[in-house]
Order: sequence, then C-alpha cells, then structure tokens
Amino acid sequence: MKVFAPKPKRIPFTAIGYQQLLDEKKKLTDERPEAVEHLRKAREMGDLSENGYYKAARAKLSSLDTRLRHLERLIRFGKVVESSRMGFVDIGSVVTISDGQKEMTYTIVGGYESDPKQHTISYFSPIGKALMGKKEKDSVEVIIPSGVVTYSISSIT
Repeated sequence: MKVFAPKPKRIPFTAIGYQQLLDEKKKLTDERPEAVEHLRKAREMGDLSENGYYKAARAKLSSLDTRLRHLERLIRFGKVVESSRMGFVDIGSVVTISDGQKEMTYTIVGGYESDPKQHTISYFSPIGKALMGKKEKDSVEVIIPSGVVTYSISSIT
C-alpha cells in the first residue's frame, strides 16, 4: 500500500523578497567557516564547562545553522509571484489607500517579507486580505482591534 504525502505548499514571494533570502543565505554561509573556527579555538582552551568563549561560540554557530536551515526551507518552497491581473490588487501591487483622513501606500507581499515599517504588508494580513482582488475606487472594510475601518483605494501600480 502506497502512502502519499501531501505536496508542500509553495510560499509566495515578490522577486525582491526572494532575492533578499538568497542574499542572506549567501552572507550566513560565508560567515559560517569563521564561526566554526571560533568554536574550534574555544574547544582547544580546555575545560568546556567553565569556558564562556566556548558557550558563546557554540551558541553563535547554533543560531547561524538554525537560520540557514530556515532560509533553505523558504528558498526550496518559495516561488516568485508576479501580478498578472493589471488593475487589481495582487501580490507585488503598490496600493495607495485612504481612510478619509490620511493616505497610506503599501506594497502587498508574501507573509515572510512583510514589514509595516517599510510599508510592506502581507496578503493575508487583515488589510491585505481585504484589498486582494479589488480595483481602484473600491472601498473595503477592515476589522481592527479598535473597530471597523473603511478604506478607499486611490491607486494601484
């Protein structure tokens, strides 16, 4: 009897977000030999139970390896998504919205690359989810902790 595992879901990224993953992986891969060397030197110092340098070097290498494994998983299952629906909000769209008092511009991105401080929001955040598939001049209602907010879409690029 054959057992089939479900196919892993692809993780959507913008081209810029995916490239940032590749760049970070290269940087960490380049740092790893130095971290291994620090651990080797710390082991040579003798008593590992009282050796703070050893503990710090081991923690650094462990942290580096954990992040590298995470990045490799994201890269393996990631896919670059290009917006194919011109005039509609999709991943990669730059959307300007207004709540009637202030105007905000966000880029809609995948979940692993969102950073509201950089004006990028995930397509499955409350605002991103409400905006997906909408077009210019549409209004959307978003439920936030303080209540319901209505946004109108000023532009999509």
